[in-house]
Amino acid sequence: KLRSLRYSDNPLDGVLPQSVGNFSNSLQIFDGQGCKLKGFIPEEIGNVTGMSRMSLFNNELIGYIPKTIERMLKLQEIYLHKNKIGGTIPDVICNLQNLGELYLSGNQITGSVPPCLGTITSLRKLNLAYNRLNSRLPASLGSLRDIIEFNVSSNLLSGQIPLEIGNLKAATLIELSKNNFSGNIPSSIGGLDRLTNFSLAHNKLDGPIPDSLGKILALEFLDLSFNNLSGEIPKSLEDLVYIKQLNISFNKLSGEIPTGGPFANITSQSFLSNDALCGDSRFNVKPCPPKYTKKSRRKRVLIGLYTLLGIGSLFALVVGYAVLRWRKIKKNVDQADVSLVKEHERISYYELEQATEGFSESNLLGNGSFSKVYKGILKDGTFFAAKVFDVQLEGAFKSFDTECEMLRNLRHRNLTKVITSCSNLDFKALVLEYMPNGTLEKWLYSHNLFLDMMHRLDIMIDVASAMDYLHNGYSTPV
Repeated sequence: KLRSLRYSDNPLDGVLPQSVGNFSNSLQIFDGQGCKLKGFIPEEIGNVTGMSRMSLFNNELIGYIPKTIERMLKLQEIYLHKNKIGGTIPDVICNLQNLGELYLSGNQITGSVPPCLGTITSLRKLNLAYNRLNSRLPASLGSLRDIIEFNVSSNLLSGQIPLEIGNLKAATLIELSKNNFSGNIPSSIGGLDRLTNFSLAHNKLDGPIPDSLGKILALEFLDLSFNNLSGEIPKSLEDLVYIKQLNISFNKLSGEIPTGGPFANITSQSFLSNDALCGDSRFNVKPCPPKYTKKSRRKRVLIGLYTLLGIGSLFALVVGYAVLRWRKIKKNVDQADVSLVKEHERISYYELEQATEGFSESNLLGNGSFSKVYKGILKDGTFFAAKVFDVQLEGAFKSFDTECEMLRNLRHRNLTKVITSCSNLDFKALVLEYMPNGTLEKWLYSHNLFLDMMHRLDIMIDVASAMDYLHNGYSTPV
């Protein structure tokens, strides 16, 4: 009986006949790759139920994957890559519980990645790259605990990368590049200690590079380029001693580039277009400021303060001035000057979007755990700071409600005022009074700005007054 039919790499330039379904069930291997085969895969192929290997890659096959494949329960290897097959991945393929390798890359397949693929726990290699898949990545694929190669690159997949990807403990290659994935890189990936190739390049990922990536000691190729990643490069990456290629270019990273471990041999090409990075000149970035600058400046300020307070004649003057200022502030606070808060109607999302130029990065003032703060200007010329909550993050709604409840009743001359808010099911933002002079840190430690001792004393008293109000002067201590 015929058990193996191999006719690969012959220029047959024809079609697969329907009579292929007449082969005996004893046929196990069917190899026809690279034969310029055209047309459809005949549905009759499902009659060959004894087949364990079907290899028809690198042809010109069109149409779709026949659903009759569900009858071929002994299939262990399917190679249909590099064809022109369209349609979707049929759910019936999940009936093939002996399947070890599934290659469908380089076709024109659309639709979703079937969640039921996660039930084929025998899968060792799954390659769906270079298609037109446009769903989210199912969390159920985290059940493929024995998979070695996982490639869904060059599709239209979107949404967040599921945390369950950290369950692919046997994986040596994970390719998710050239999609539309967003959100943060899951820290659970740090548990994949066999991973050698990992790429998330050309997506829309943001947030920091997880420290946990430094635990993947087997990594040889790591590509996180062309995303919106921010923050510093983790020092933990210095532990990746086997790394051969690292690419984190075209992001929004900042801080000092590490120099230990593999970074001793990495070139500037790995860090292109991260304007806020600093470090060694060989990386073609600006030098980092001396680490001792801020510490030594603080030390000088403290020495100056102690010296001044030690002079008896000035001590009396300072104390007297402080007492007068404190009494004046306490009087103002007790009067609860509500006139400081201008009444505004609730603002719409459209007005906020216009006022911040579409929440432009050029108007970004800072980041928080659940929010980003943007500078904007209302139609009446009022400048404001919009604190926009990321409603995709767990805890963002609670944080917004808590801040609203707390801030709506606060009245103090040294606390930032709430102008209004914008709230619906998909968007949460607080509109706050804009502080044009920037942060206190900038004034205290800048080389270009100077505060004399009396100004510094005023600042300390104002801060103390606000803290006293929050703890003792407000109905519910903050």
